[in-house]
Amino acid sequence: MAVNLTELSLPQLESLKTQLDQETEFLSSSIGKELLVPLTSSMYVPGKLHDVDHVLVDVGTGYFVEKNVEDGKEFFKRKIDFLTKQIEKIQPALQEKHAMKQAVVEVMNMKLQQLHSQQASQSGTTKA
Repeated sequence: MAVNLTELSLPQLESLKTQLDQETEFLSSSIGKELLVPLTSSMYVPGKLHDVDHVLVDVGTGYFVEKNVEDGKEFFKRKIDFLTKQIEKIQPALQEKHAMKQAVVEVMNMKLQQLHSQQASQSGTTKA
């Protein structure tokens, strides 16, 4: 199932960017070393790279592309740049929504205070 990046929330985009940063770091730091290979999101097994000149890059929807290490780094750099631009586009909308939410909360609080004041004044007149 493909997801349009513009439909993701800012925290989701930041999480994806963090994941891509980690994958890029993983590619560059583990060449020729023993490493943990992810089988699932929470299960890893020990492994060792035999071909240190090529990597498999997950390009989405279950497809992997074999690339040399430099091309793999460039792929993730482009992906990070794209996500950064998407975050920059979304940031103003997020700030606007946050300001609108604050305004709604303030109006709600004001109305609740008015309601409490009315109830207090009504209970004061009924006791007298």
